[in-house]
Amino acid sequence: MAAMEQSVSVMLRHELKYLIDPDQERYFIRRIADYMQPDCYGLTPIASLYYDTPDCRLINLSLEKPRFKEKIRLRSYGLATDESPVFLEMKRKYRGVGYKRRVQTVIPVAEGFFRRENDLPGGGQIGRELVRFRDVYGDLAPSYLTICDRTAFFRPDSDLRLTIDNAPRYRAEDLDLRISMEGSLLLPEGYSVLEIKIQDAMPLWLSAILDEGHIYKTSFSKYGTAYQTQMTKTMSGGMLHV
Repeated sequence: MAAMEQSVSVMLRHELKYLIDPDQERYFIRRIADYMQPDCYGLTPIASLYYDTPDCRLINLSLEKPRFKEKIRLRSYGLATDESPVFLEMKRKYRGVGYKRRVQTVIPVAEGFFRRENDLPGGGQIGRELVRFRDVYGDLAPSYLTICDRTAFFRPDSDLRLTIDNAPRYRAEDLDLRISMEGSLLLPEGYSVLEIKIQDAMPLWLSAILDEGHIYKTSFSKYGTAYQTQMTKTMSGGMLHV
């Protein structure tokens, strides 16, 4: 992904999500082969460490589906180390349009940022927005970790991008990007999350592929599903297995 090579980036797009079973995934990949191609990274493990207030104000507000919502997370591509690049991302959504701002950093700097020991070197305007986010919500700490194995596809000379996230999973403990890429599944085994990212209207050929494959848009949040799943386990007295 080209954005991985940038220290600071801004993204604005519509994000459409679909839950697909293994047969639908095979069908979809076969049908888009004439229009799109996988990026050069291939299947990539991605981990996102979400930060929240002690009372989980950010995710509870998000689950109410307001017109405006926002989240903050630290993302790694593969298992992180103290020296490997990670991305501090602020995601906002207003009336279905997603805005993502992110700054490349390393884990010790990000941890110091949340402890208010330092800001983000080279963050510029986006760094200042992240500081305001942190200061508005007060004490932010690791809340949930979500992981998936992602394949990204792109269409040359187009802003159309899509991703397929296999085996989406989560942890509510061991909240550290440096520990492992293991977690409890968020969906039935074999199911994946298809996400289409567009800035304008969806192409007719892509709409036809979705219709013919009986692939229908849904609302799905890895963090939200992880939170709700864990709350159900807690209330029922279940134990988390990772």
